Amino acid sequence: MSRFKTLDDLGDITGKVALVRVDLNLPMKDGSATDVSRVEAVKPTILELAEKGAKVLLLAHYGRPKGQRFSTMSTSFVQGDVEKVLDKEIMFIPEVMGPVVEQSIGILGNGDIGLLDNVRFWPGEEANDPEFARGMAAHGDFYVNDAFSAAHRAHATTEGLAHHLPAYAGRAMEAELKALDAALGNPEAPVAAVVGGAKVSTKLDVLTNLVGKVQHLIIGGGMANTFLAAKGVDVGKSLCEHELTDTANRIIDEAAHAGCTVHLPYDVVVAKEFAANPASLRTCNVHEVADDEMILDVGPLATEALADVLKTCRTLVWNGPMGAFETEPFDTATVALARTAAALTQDGSLISVAGGGDTVAALAHAGVKDDFTFVSTAGGAFLEWMEGKPLPGVAALTA
Repeated sequence: MSRFKTLDDLGDITGKVALVRVDLNLPMKDGSATDVSRVEAVKPTILELAEKGAKVLLLAHYGRPKGQRFSTMSTSFVQGDVEKVLDKEIMFIPEVMGPVVEQSIGILGNGDIGLLDNVRFWPGEEANDPEFARGMAAHGDFYVNDAFSAAHRAHATTEGLAHHLPAYAGRAMEAELKALDAALGNPEAPVAAVVGGAKVSTKLDVLTNLVGKVQHLIIGGGMANTFLAAKGVDVGKSLCEHELTDTANRIIDEAAHAGCTVHLPYDVVVAKEFAANPASLRTCNVHEVADDEMILDVGPLATEALADVLKTCRTLVWNGPMGAFETEPFDTATVALARTAAALTQDGSLISVAGGGDTVAALAHAGVKDDFTFVSTAGGAFLEWMEGKPLPGVAALTA
């Protein structure tokens, strides 16, 4: 992994202005956040910089205003939630550069925190306009990126600022990059990847990248149906991208060539209708799916076999559920496999890294979210990392 500077590389920062990119795009209901985990994630970085005497200016986006100001998308809406998590008062600053920001910095004492307005109110943010980045950089002494979830976007506050100021990874970004390096950059073999979800089309680049990097590729969810169909299995009325069977066969061939075993379910849980605990629910061999049935989860025999595979591995990367986990009992395989992975992690025999919205929800549902080595809440950035693509926000820190 390329070397990037962290907060450990900062000298005396008393009185210095830190421009800190964070993710405060919180889900809101009735004026307050329904989930503050993104604030919890950046809290250590913000408080460490404040405790070391810096003036901390937080840069964040909120929603998608597309370069226009909307009062309903001001970051002032999340100020109260941020203050609650940090247990500190913060100053709201309704601009990102210019005299108002300059005056505010003059008012802030050492160790104080300011929250700038939504960086996406300015078209220069998403355009990564060098002049816009330079304008913001003029107010700061150094730049800290602690928003891995936005690292796949080359925007002014995620990438541009790193070219104008000394750049550092915040604590959350540092932990994320170390975990990802341990998972795919420089992992302990054998490595297993669990890739689930509805469609192969959304994970094509992920699968293509993984077959050359892992020893075991476990495919679940609706994606598995496309692979089964590619192997000549009649999947009934299951969710399936029949037009991608050639692609699935190519991935299977590439995996064989690379020494990667592709694991598909051989017993499945099916039903005639997608509903909780339907009367038509049954478990069968994949070759026994009727024309009017749909595959909704991996069966118990295959789940047990997959658990045995994980027991032989040292590293696991997980993205996507094994079945339609939001509806019982089609969460059974996901929960069972997640609990096996968690137990192996707690025993110290497995490094487990998981990410993506559905995955985080599935692990929380299984009660093991805190038992994995690392769980990334970044959706798009985590997927692009799994695809092997360079992330602009990370590349800028290592330049």
